[in-house]
Parts: sequence; C-alpha cells; structure tokens
Amino acid sequence: MKDTNKEHRIIVVGCGAMSNHWIQMATRRDDCAIVALVDPDLANAKRRKDDYSLTAVTYSNLSEALAAEEANLVFDVTPPQYHQETVMTALKAGCDVFGEKPMSDTLAEAERMVECSEATGREYFVMQNRRYVPGLWTLREFLVDKRLGTVGQISADFQLGPRFRGFRTEMDSPLIADMAIHTFDAARFLTGQNAVSVYCHEFNPSWSWYKGAANAVCIFEMEDGSVFDYRGSWCANGMVTSWEAQWRVSCSEGVVFWDGGERLDYEQIVPEGCRGSKSGTGTIELKRENVTLLPMPLTGHDACVSEMFAALQSGKRPQTDCRDNIHSIRMVYKAIESAKTGKRLML
Repeated sequence: MKDTNKEHRIIVVGCGAMSNHWIQMATRRDDCAIVALVDPDLANAKRRKDDYSLTAVTYSNLSEALAAEEANLVFDVTPPQYHQETVMTALKAGCDVFGEKPMSDTLAEAERMVECSEATGREYFVMQNRRYVPGLWTLREFLVDKRLGTVGQISADFQLGPRFRGFRTEMDSPLIADMAIHTFDAARFLTGQNAVSVYCHEFNPSWSWYKGAANAVCIFEMEDGSVFDYRGSWCANGMVTSWEAQWRVSCSEGVVFWDGGERLDYEQIVPEGCRGSKSGTGTIELKRENVTLLPMPLTGHDACVSEMFAALQSGKRPQTDCRDNIHSIRMVYKAIESAKTGKRLML
C-alpha cells in the first residue's frame, strides 16, 4: 500500500551507489514516503527497491514517474550532466528538488536552473554535506568572533588519491568540476564572502590515473579584498589530507590552523613585553591547545538534508539553497575557464 498520506512524497532519480545515502535518510523520517525510483537502467531501480523493501514503483523515465505518481519532492542523484534536465523537469512539474552537487556540468545550465526555481516558485536545494562538520563550524565561529582580527588570506590544501571508477576518470577537470566545489564552498562559508576574481592553473601529473587534470592551484580574490588560495590533487601519492582539506587562515593579529579533523589551534600576536619569540609588530604567544570543537547533533549528509526539510516546512531557505550555491558553482567553472585561457577572470 502506498503512503499517500505522508507530507513528502519522493521520487528518487538515479539509483547508483550514491542513492543509498538519500534513500536511507528518507526512510528514517516519519514524514517521508518514496513513491518512485527512476533509473535509465531499470535493474538499478529494482535493486534499490528490493534493498530497502520499498513499495515504490520503478521507472526508467522521470516524466513518466511524475505523470503517474502524486509526488511533491524529487531527489536528483544523477551524474552532473543530467542535473539540469532532471531538476528543471521536476520543478516545472510542481515538485521541490533536493539534488547532488555540483548543480550542473556548466555554469550556464546552473544559472538556468536557478532561474527555473524562481519562475516556478519551487525550491531547489543542493547537497553540500561537507559544510556540516564540527571542525569547519568551529573555525567559522572562531573567525566570526574576530579573536585574531580581520582575515587577510585563507589557504586550503587538499591532497587525496581516491581510485574512482566511472565518469570521474573520464572528466576533463575531475578535481575542480567534481570535488573542489566543497572546498570553494567552505571558503565562502568561513569568510562570509563571495569570490570576485580567479586565476587557476590545472595540470595532470605523469602518475595520474585520470584522463583529465587531477591537480590544480587557484587564487581567488574575495569581496572584502582578502585572498583564498587552493592547492589540490586527486592523485596524491602520499601525505594525504582529510576530505575537508587542511586550512590556514592568516589574520591581522595571528594565524589559525585546522587540519581538517580534530586539531584546531592558533598563534596570536600580543603586545611587546610579553614572553615569547619576536615577530614583526609584536610578540607571538604560542597557543597550541586543541581548541574544543563545537558539538553537532547531526553532521554530513544527515545534517544537510535535515536542514533542507526544515526549510521546506518553515519557508526559510537553507544554507545550500540554489540561489546561494550558485556563487560556489561559479567559482568552479570560472576556475576551469581561467585554466583554459591562462587568464585571471572576473566572476
């Protein structure tokens, strides 16, 4: 029997491995019912139905599912090149959409998706699960408190070597197009600033197992004149960082470092005469304590999706609303354009 009395009646589009996260989150909620599973390979949809003992109907086409089912929410878990078609089809059918990042595989399409959300009056929220980790929130609160003064430079180092299969290995810019948006978005979250310009150099080391550029260095100027620099590799062959990257934020009165995990410490400039080693305008007092990270009842995907549902119920847009996330996706595609042209570009 179908759960037609549930507040959120969901169609899941894209039934690959990532769909497990989304299905699990929906099935844990009392107000959700998955009414349809859509995948061009119908066997994938049927597999997910069996995996979770769902009553959902399986389809190979979203339009068919929308016509047949009383849905009001779509989960877009398709590869990036299919996001625009999936999202806009759902929005035009009167459904809200929660979707995987990045919004699309081109900036023009992403901008059209935002326009479609505005025109239809339906909501489109984007998964940015890596905004919801205790270390990042603790670092943000540390910067908001201005304990070290104003931010001048924020640096992120991302070094990993995941052995993916599938579309990522064939992309022209796998690091920037598929992964770097998390770090770019985190920089916006930490500083409260959008980027205004970018210079990017992409390259593919001789040992890379990707077809496209797996490494990149980017320099962004932010709205307040501060600089965000990004150094990344998706084929690192040692000394890897966490998935959240390592962060160093240089401020007017000191430096704060977060290792992407549990360690967050800082050094602060204090007045002359205090004990410590000399440095420029004053004396550096070393504060190497592990700053206590903020407690978070939910993290990652669960926290992001929970905020999305709360936003639908309250009418207050979440952090990852498409109107905000477009600023992060713009950083991605302008960085790729900069790498191709060899020029500093305005965003």
